[in-house]
Amino acid sequence: MNPLNSVKGALTTGIVLALLVAVGLAASTGNGVALNAAALGRWLHILSGVMWIGLLWYFNVVQTPGLAAAAADKGGPGGAGISKYIAPRALWWFRWAAVATWLTGAYYLLFGFGPMDTLQKAFELQSGYRAIGVGAWLGTIMLFNVWVFIWPNQKKILGVVPATDEQKAAARKTAGMASRINFVLSMPMLLCMGSQSHHWLF
Repeated sequence: MNPLNSVKGALTTGIVLALLVAVGLAASTGNGVALNAAALGRWLHILSGVMWIGLLWYFNVVQTPGLAAAAADKGGPGGAGISKYIAPRALWWFRWAAVATWLTGAYYLLFGFGPMDTLQKAFELQSGYRAIGVGAWLGTIMLFNVWVFIWPNQKKILGVVPATDEQKAAARKTAGMASRINFVLSMPMLLCMGSQSHHWLF
């Protein structure tokens, strides 16, 4: 059976391939296995973050405008297929990728930067940790938005929980605004994360 014929198989194949590449690169340098616990945490943070932010951008750049266009097209097929089959699946990956990103980020701050008090320094925005600290705070706000505003309201929109038409309309506004705020926050958050790692600005 071809593992590329399923999402689970493709994810597993990609992870195994990445680990083999890491071991191969480490062996080629003669320095031993480079993927230690801190490096593994950082890689998992990046991996889950790509899933989370990628879906966030998909919702804001593709799905929301696409559903609006489908609703405006009176002779078209409408957006029922997206709402029934695509959105619930995308939202499942979206919300759990948000949790995984936050947890792996906290893990990396605890164990990847060296001193055990890095997480505290980052959240207190101390000198030398301001960029990663601002990025962590933005990510925390975004995680809060996912679980407190976006997902509870999407459950009403998608019919996971019962809601009147008025409640659904209000839920669309709340979820849409929280998602748009996260979309905006993702840009400075990514700037801060890249700045800390690559010393771009700070």
